[in-house]
Amino acid sequence: MVAALELYLDVDATRRIRTLWTALEAEGIPTMASLHERHRPHVSLAAARTLPAETVAEALDGMVVGRGLTVGLDFAGQFVGRVLWLGVTATEELLAHHRAVHERLAAAGVEVWGHYRPGRWVPHCTVSLRVPNPMMAAAVRRCLEILPVRAELTGAAVMDHANDVAHPLPPATR
Repeated sequence: MVAALELYLDVDATRRIRTLWTALEAEGIPTMASLHERHRPHVSLAAARTLPAETVAEALDGMVVGRGLTVGLDFAGQFVGRVLWLGVTATEELLAHHRAVHERLAAAGVEVWGHYRPGRWVPHCTVSLRVPNPMMAAAVRRCLEILPVRAELTGAAVMDHANDVAHPLPPATR
């Protein structure tokens, strides 16, 4: 199981990524679209086996999380285990935002996986968690066809699909 603090993309970027998902699905490549019907394109700012949504929301109270930043999805990549993703260029502004969120989460005692912590995080938008090995090259080529994608971050939520948790964060609560 995985819970994440997800940052959402504007309508145009979301539509372009969903179109990519549809094209890959038509070619027999499973994407995030078939993983869970409520899944939407996003960049995970933090992830762990579980994230207590109320604690995360309290830790981030008064902070604007994931709104107003512009990101560039400029490359495709893969993690070990057949995970395919669109890479987000790590700007100073994005990394500073990431660090500020993690400082608050750590102060509240919220544990996250090490590879999501500042200094180790690879900002990305997951396309598929299980691309069949013989189809990886074709899947990467399909990703490159839609790049680059510019997106404004429009919101954030704590999501845990396995436990049906969807906790949107307000724009700012103070």
